[in-house]
Amino acid sequence: MSSMGQDLLLILPQIIVLLTAVAALIFEMLRRPTGSLMALAVGMLAAMGLSISRLGVEATAFSQTFRVDAFNHWSVIILCPASVLFALLARSELKGTGREGTVYSLLGFATLGSLLLAGSGDVMFIVLGLLMNSLSGFALAAYPKTDAATEGAMKYFIYGSVTSALMVFGLTYWVGTTGSTLLSALNNPGLQPLPVVFGLVALLVGIGYAASIFPFHFWTPDTFEGAPVSIAAYLSVIPKVGAIFALSQAMKELPVQLVNWPWLLAVLAVLTMTFGNVVALWQQNVVRLLAYSTIAQAGYFLLGVVAMQQSGLAVHSLIVFAVAYAVMNTGAFAVVLAHGTELKNFKGVGKQHPWTGVAMSIFLFSLVGIPPLAGFAGKFLLFGAAIDSEFTWLAVVAILNSAISLAVYLRIIMPMYYQPTMVISNTYSRLVSFVWIFCLLLTVMVGLGVQMFLF
Repeated sequence: MSSMGQDLLLILPQIIVLLTAVAALIFEMLRRPTGSLMALAVGMLAAMGLSISRLGVEATAFSQTFRVDAFNHWSVIILCPASVLFALLARSELKGTGREGTVYSLLGFATLGSLLLAGSGDVMFIVLGLLMNSLSGFALAAYPKTDAATEGAMKYFIYGSVTSALMVFGLTYWVGTTGSTLLSALNNPGLQPLPVVFGLVALLVGIGYAASIFPFHFWTPDTFEGAPVSIAAYLSVIPKVGAIFALSQAMKELPVQLVNWPWLLAVLAVLTMTFGNVVALWQQNVVRLLAYSTIAQAGYFLLGVVAMQQSGLAVHSLIVFAVAYAVMNTGAFAVVLAHGTELKNFKGVGKQHPWTGVAMSIFLFSLVGIPPLAGFAGKFLLFGAAIDSEFTWLAVVAILNSAISLAVYLRIIMPMYYQPTMVISNTYSRLVSFVWIFCLLLTVMVGLGVQMFLF
C-alpha cells in the first residue's frame, strides 16, 4: 500500500467525522433536520468505535504532521459521543427552528476541528483546528438571533479573531527559528530562546482563548449566557478538550532547558482556578456560574500539561479528567436545560423531582472532586502528576481551590433541598432525560472503574 494510502487509513476516524458533518449539511439542504441528526449520530459513533479498536496504536501521518497517539484516539472516543449528546440537547431545545439541521452540521465540523487539534504534530494543524472550531462556535453561539446571543457571539468572534491572529503571527517565529512547521523541530539544538518564548506566548494566547484560560477567558460568561443552553454545553467541552490536548502535544517537544514553561503554565493554572471559582461565588445565573466553573476546570487541566515531560501520569491524568469533565459537565447542563437558567429555578427541585436533584448533586460533587465519582479520579491523577513533577505546591493550591468550588456548587444544591418549591411541572423532553441519565451512569462508573485500577 502506498504511503498516502497508509496515511489516509491512519486518519480514517477524522475522515469519517468530516463526511458525517457534510452528510448532516446535505440533509439540512434537503430540509430534513431529523436526517441531519441521524447522520451525525451514526457517523460519530462509527468514528468512536474505530478509534476504540485502535487504542494502543502509535504512529504519525503525512510526514509527521499528524500524530496518531493516545491523545488522538481518546479525543475521538470522548468528543464524538459528546457531540451526539449535545445534538440531542439541541434537538430538545431548538426543534422546529429554521436552521435546525445546520446546528448538527456545525457540531460535526467543530468536533473535527478539536480532533485536528488533539492530533497536532505541526503548527499548521493547530491553526487549522482552532479556526474550524472557532468558526463553527461563532455561528452556533449566534443561532437564536436575540440581543444576548448576538452580543455573546460578537464578543466570542472579536476576541477569537484577535487571539487567533496573534497566535498565527507568533507561531511564525517558531517556524522561522526552527526552519520547519513540525512541533518536533522545537527539539533542534542551538535554538535561540527569544523567538521560542515569543512563539510560546502566542500559542498560549490562542489556546488560552479556546480553553478559557485566564486571562483569555473574557468572552466565556457572556457567550454562554446568550447562547442556547445546549450550545453553551458544547462550548464548555469540545473546544476546551481539543485545545488542552493540542497544548500538550506542543509541550511534549519544547525543551524545559530552553524555556521554563512548566512554571509559566503553573502560574496560569493558579490564576485560572482561583479566578473561576471566586467569581462564580456571586453569580445568580446558573449558566454564568457554570461558565466560570469551566474556567476553573481549565486550570485543573493545566496541572497535567505542566507535568507533560516529567511524569508518566501526565497523559493518563489528562485523558481521565477529560472523560470525567465531558460527562459531568454535559450532565449538569442537561439538568439546567430541564429546569431553568436562574438559581431561583432550582428551588425545591430536589423534592419535586428527586432523580434530577440527585443527578445534579452528583454532577456538581464530581466537579468538586469528591470520591468515588469521575471527577475525583481525574483530579487525583492530575494532583499525582503535579507532585510527581515536583510541583507539590501547585497540587496544594488546586486542592484548596476544590474546597472553594464546593461553596460554589452548594449555591445550586442548597436551594434544591432547603428552599420552597417554585417549579410546578416537569416539562423537559425525554431526550434531555436520556442525556443526564447517561451522563449520571458514566460519572459513577468512570469514577469507580478508574479507582479499581488505582487501588
